[in-house]
Amino acid sequence: MKFGLFIPQGWRHDLVGIDPAQHWGVMAGLARRADGIEDWTSIWVYDHFHPVPRPTEAGVHEAWSLMAAFAGVTGRVRLGQMCTCMSYREPTYLAKVAATVDVVSEGRLEMGIGAGWYEHEWRAYGYGFPRAGERLARLREGVEVMRQMWTTGRATLDGDHYTVDGAMCFPQPLQGTSLPGSRANGIPMWVAGGGEKKTLRIAAEYADYTNFDGSPEGFSAKSAILEQHCRDVGREFGEIVRSANYNVVIGRDEREVRERLAWIRNHYESAGLPADVVEETVRSFETGPLVGTPEQVLERLKDLESRGMTYAITYFVEQAYDLSGVQLFEREVLPELGDREQHGHLWHLLRGE
Repeated sequence: MKFGLFIPQGWRHDLVGIDPAQHWGVMAGLARRADGIEDWTSIWVYDHFHPVPRPTEAGVHEAWSLMAAFAGVTGRVRLGQMCTCMSYREPTYLAKVAATVDVVSEGRLEMGIGAGWYEHEWRAYGYGFPRAGERLARLREGVEVMRQMWTTGRATLDGDHYTVDGAMCFPQPLQGTSLPGSRANGIPMWVAGGGEKKTLRIAAEYADYTNFDGSPEGFSAKSAILEQHCRDVGREFGEIVRSANYNVVIGRDEREVRERLAWIRNHYESAGLPADVVEETVRSFETGPLVGTPEQVLERLKDLESRGMTYAITYFVEQAYDLSGVQLFEREVLPELGDREQHGHLWHLLRGE
C-alpha cells in the first residue's frame, strides 16, 4: 500500500493560532520531513480558497503556488492536490502550470482533478455555481484538453464549454516524455469524486487513479460501479489505482485516542466556530475508519486493502502543532503496510539510475 500525507495549509483551520509570517516555515518543514521518510510516497494539499467547515478569516494558501514551492524544498516525495477544481482555471492554463511544476519538480507531480462542490467559494470568487451536469461536462472536456497538451504538446477542442485552437505546451511534462518508465499519458491523472453516473465514467475513461468514499462499504460499492464503467468503455479495471482520503486519529491506547479527540474539539472551538459546527466536525473525526490504536488502524487498513484500496491519503489535523500522532503512525503502521522497496526502485527508475 502507498501512503500520502496532507500538509496543513489552513483550509481545515489547521494553521489557526500560528503567525501567518510563520505559515510557510511550518509547511515547508513538514514537507521536508515527509520527504525524508521513505514510506511517505506523496504529500498533498487541497485546492480551496475559503476554510471549512465554515468560511472564516483563517488563512488558506493556494494549492498550485504551494506545488511550485514544495517542488523547490523537496527532492523525492511526489506532489499532489486533492483535488484541483477544473472550473477555477482554464484547462489550457492549468495544463501549462502543471507541466511547469512537473519540470521544476523533476517529474514528481500528481494531477488531482474534480468538478468542484464548495458553493460558497465558487460564488464568492465570481465563478457562479453551475448545475452539477455542467460542472461535470467541464471536467470531461478539460481533462481531454490536458491529456492532449501533455502527450502531443498541443490541444484543439470545439466543446460545449471550452474552445481551444492549437494551444501549445512546451516544454512538455517530464512524465511521459523524458523520464524512463513514466506513463505514456503524461502527468498521472487522479479523477476524484464518487458520482456514479458521470464522475466514475470519466474516471474509467481517463483516470490513472481514483479517489472516492473511504468507508469499507462505500469503497466496495463505488469500486463495483467503476468496474462496470470500465467494462462499458473497454478499459482494464486493474489499470486504475483506487485511493481514498482518511482523517487519522491515533493513540497508543484508548485514553490517548480520547485525549486527541478532546484536543480536536478544543482546537475547533478556539477557531471561533459555532458549537453545532464543532460538534458535527468532531463527530466526523470520531466516526472515521482510521480512529483508534495502531492495532485497530492496521486492522481497518488491511480490510480496506482487501477491497482494493491501495493508496491511502492521510490527514492529521494536529500536525502543525504536535507530531506525536504522525510519528506513532510512522512507527507502528507504515512499516507494516508500506512498500518501501518498491518506492525506492520506482524513484531510481524514474531518475534513470
